[in-house]
Amino acid sequence: MSFPLPPPMRRALELAAEAAADGEVPVGAVVTRGETIVAEARNAMRGSTDPTAHAEMVAIRATGEKLGTSRLDECTIWVTLEPCAMCAAAIGLARFKELRFGAEDPKGGGVVHGARIFAQPTCHHRPDLLGGIGEAESAELLRGFFAERR
Repeated sequence: MSFPLPPPMRRALELAAEAAADGEVPVGAVVTRGETIVAEARNAMRGSTDPTAHAEMVAIRATGEKLGTSRLDECTIWVTLEPCAMCAAAIGLARFKELRFGAEDPKGGGVVHGARIFAQPTCHHRPDLLGGIGEAESAELLRGFFAERR
């Protein structure tokens, strides 16, 4: 049985596709507070020459600016790919209530793979985690993107 994707994840997938069209790794992120989208972003590392311009980081910065706070404890972040260690740490520091992500990232993930940031004893905040939302769509975008470049 297949379930429809939540609108924030659908939007994150659209942003990921836009990133791919611009030559960026296809990752999109959407931040919500309740049912309202507060901010959204896509990977922008190549276009901005900023190695920290991952979709999550750009969305976190935009959310903080819009809400006027660095504590995003009423917010959920929706990401098409398991966040890397840098992004997972930023999600924890921002005190997100929830993290929802699509495909797992065995090579670069920092949540269920790699550093497992939220499982470390030094982690001060752990959002509620749920992966696999839009996993097939996220994985297909990534496979297609990298297949074109090999």
